Amino acid sequence: MDLMSTPPAADLGATIRIWRDRLPPSAVALPSGRARRAAGLRREELADLAGVSVDYLVRLEQGRATTPSAPVVAALARALQLTVAERDHLYRLARLVPPADGTISDHIPPGVHRVLSRLGDTAAAVFAADWELVWWNRGWATLLGDPAEAPPRLRNFARSKFPVGGEPGAESGVGAGPGAVFEVARLAHWPVIESDPDAVDRAVVADLRRATGRFPNDPRLAALIADLNAGNARFAELWAAGVVGAHREDHKRIEHPSVGPVTVNCDVLGDGDTELKIVVMTAVPGSPDETKLRLALIAGAVSPAVPPADVPIS
Repeated sequence: MDLMSTPPAADLGATIRIWRDRLPPSAVALPSGRARRAAGLRREELADLAGVSVDYLVRLEQGRATTPSAPVVAALARALQLTVAERDHLYRLARLVPPADGTISDHIPPGVHRVLSRLGDTAAAVFAADWELVWWNRGWATLLGDPAEAPPRLRNFARSKFPVGGEPGAESGVGAGPGAVFEVARLAHWPVIESDPDAVDRAVVADLRRATGRFPNDPRLAALIADLNAGNARFAELWAAGVVGAHREDHKRIEHPSVGPVTVNCDVLGDGDTELKIVVMTAVPGSPDETKLRLALIAGAVSPAVPPADVPIS
């Protein structure tokens, strides 16, 4: 193929095919059975991981769809486990501007993907620097419920911790105009009781303030802080304190509908310059809580709509 004379749409499709063919099923926790004719992912597997239709992926690869949106390109980059340079190249082939330095990235580097794939069914999720949920696995969905049922813009831990006026738990009337309609940002389907809610509140706000120093020009982060400052008095109070820090660990009790209350340790690991937050929830080995987590998985408490593992979010 003469890449210099090939239309950009054909370059885009060919590049997606090449990257799909090179990614082994094992990298996304899929079986590598003998019946497979290719070493890489099937089209339907990549489409499922990226949250697009198979027909649309076929049209992209064949050069018949030429203008994918930025969220679609971001989802494909995550599903294909691209490096930052490869992700930026994919954006340019789609005639889009790659994410700029100094703005929050939802991209998960291949090394982080490899670590996540080795966690098995341990409940794990990845949040961006502004606490936007960008990835979760089967164990996470089993423990807390399927986040896919919430719109992507409401999958934010800070928004769920600090609901704005009109949402359940918010201060009455704060930030609400006449006729305002509010949607609930909730990451868990059932009650989650933190061992020290006040400490978690303070840690999340301090972590967001730290993010403003790292990503001072990010519009999504700025909008989040403006919304919470205007709509939640507790957030505004903590924000005014000016504390800078990071949220690293917590203990939670999840009131699970299938197996009863489950107590877990919640640890937050950081990922260098991207400021991704890898959140892992585990029970004490050999404890009744660990047994409950296993029973929940066996019972199939996860919605059938959730793929078995490694779910990138567009």
